[in-house]
Amino acid sequence: MNFNAITIRDIAKELHLSVSTVSKALRDSYEISEKTKKLVLEYAQENNYRPNPMAQSLKRGHSKSIGIVVSSIDNQFFSQVINGMESEAYSQGYNVIITQSHESYDLEVQNVGHLIHRAIDGLLISISTETNNVEHLRKLQNQGLPIVFFDRVSNEIETHKVIVDNAKGAFEATMHLLDSGFKHIAHITSSVSSSVTYERLYGYKQALSESGLEIDERYIKYCHHGGKDLDEIQQAIDELLLLDIKPDAIVTASDRITTSTLTLLHKLNVKIPQDIALVGFTNTVLADVLNPSLTSVHQPAFEIGRKATEMLLSIINSKRPVTEFENVVLPTELFIRNSSLKSIKA
Repeated sequence: MNFNAITIRDIAKELHLSVSTVSKALRDSYEISEKTKKLVLEYAQENNYRPNPMAQSLKRGHSKSIGIVVSSIDNQFFSQVINGMESEAYSQGYNVIITQSHESYDLEVQNVGHLIHRAIDGLLISISTETNNVEHLRKLQNQGLPIVFFDRVSNEIETHKVIVDNAKGAFEATMHLLDSGFKHIAHITSSVSSSVTYERLYGYKQALSESGLEIDERYIKYCHHGGKDLDEIQQAIDELLLLDIKPDAIVTASDRITTSTLTLLHKLNVKIPQDIALVGFTNTVLADVLNPSLTSVHQPAFEIGRKATEMLLSIINSKRPVTEFENVVLPTELFIRNSSLKSIKA
């Protein structure tokens, strides 16, 4: 939303007219003279006035549309989440409008603004890896827009949230590697400010600590653009391979980082799992047919989307203000394949 956009009240003040007169002029009411209409319309056009669709939708009832913000629809995880959202929304007579932030805070703000001006009834959002300031969302919630977070959430806004047990998923992935005999396990993750990064890093560290191993920060690499920038992942791998004691395994923390790490290790002629084993958070449907088949932490993406939409629509359709919110945590599942099995021969 362009939060600096002028309102009917601003136009009225500037032209020394009543709010009612400006409103009627913009609606081409017969009650207003052509001279006044021309004055109002010209000023509105020159100053990029746009009607407030939220206010309009309140007058006419629900628009029966909800907005969705994800990082990228070509990400297997998010495409599966969207399938769940569409399934639930359509079953309740709602349409969805999907936008992509591409891990950009500025684009996230812009997309949310565009969705608001499409008169959505509510918003489902997984915030970008660049997003540290959620004031654009707080303002909308304060104006009455229902918002539900999923996957990457903000603890600064009180509302329903749907996530997975990120810490446990990373813990189980790391413990699997430790139990398989790997000792020098690296972690390639996303932006340090992301809720998902914090939780998965915690699980990784917890597994090392419980196994009596020291945590070496040199083995932890952050991709501040969430893996969107392939050079970031390449740099992380290069730095790990330059260590005196190279990692013998890597836990990766997102769909894009996982599949990109597999590709880049192949290009470097690193044998998986003989030289470096790999376990990653990914919902790719190709995990079984990759070379080698990829051990993965799978998230119930469809259910995340379905549940988040169900909770958003419960707010939208509530006849009373919703003041009690739920934080839903769904389980992950570790699928063990060849990329992490030490017994695989070269």
